[in-house]
Amino acid sequence: MIIEVIKRIKYCIYADRIGPDIPFTHWMLHFNSTMNRLCKKKMGFFGKNAEVRAGAYIEKCSNVHIGNDVVIRPTTIIFASNDAKIIIEDNVLIGSGVHFYVDNHKFDKRDIPIIEQGYYSKDIIVQEGSWIGANSIILAGVTIGKNAVIGAGSIVTKDVKESTVVVGNPAKVIKEING
Repeated sequence: MIIEVIKRIKYCIYADRIGPDIPFTHWMLHFNSTMNRLCKKKMGFFGKNAEVRAGAYIEKCSNVHIGNDVVIRPTTIIFASNDAKIIIEDNVLIGSGVHFYVDNHKFDKRDIPIIEQGYYSKDIIVQEGSWIGANSIILAGVTIGKNAVIGAGSIVTKDVKESTVVVGNPAKVIKEING
């Protein structure tokens, strides 16, 4: 059992992920100084005044770039991969429970089970000043434009133009922000 504990501690320290399922580093998210040290070490980029709060999950941290003044709230899930990045630019507001997924299953062949068709990966980019409402889902290949608003609970399957408000499943434009 001691060997298992040592292996688990090593895994937690060196894993390219952050989350409650990685307890030997997750505690670090409870304190600003250790949170900063952990995130700067693991992330592709971690900006000034950025935060990852306890309860958030980040997979493939080395392909996640978080800009200045961005807070990743509890229950947010960020799944980057070896083949695709998630880039969140400066001053982006993200509600709790938002999910980001860069991978999606292929399902274009009728005679092959979906699990055997593989998957594709595409980057997600959230541009400066955007706001993503709580419990929204951002799917592979989406770019959210500068100062765009994603309504709470929306599922974003396509690019969002800058200064627009989108809501729903799938997310649709309901308003352009003027002025």
